[in-house]
Amino acid sequence: MMVAEFLLGALSPRWRRARALRSARVLDDVVDSQVASLPLLPAELRRRHADHLAEMVLLAQNYRHYAKGWITRRELERRGRAALLRLEEPGGLGVGATHRR
Repeated sequence: MMVAEFLLGALSPRWRRARALRSARVLDDVVDSQVASLPLLPAELRRRHADHLAEMVLLAQNYRHYAKGWITRRELERRGRAALLRLEEPGGLGVGATHRR
């Protein structure tokens, strides 16, 4: 782990890592605040809402991976764009929507 932390300092400035972790925490907070409302929604909306929250959880995890130096900024941006496209799909997220396209 020390090797990864040492390399990380050379690859990404500390402020970018901190900002990525803050972004992940914001996404976590949004998910935490919304997950309690799932049982209150009608069934057809519940699944779509749950899929959107799951997508946000995955995006938060991507930010954490970037902060640890496991993925590059370019890869984080690619994954973020892909997540937004899946979230904006008409009809909601389909089966297997969390997989790469």
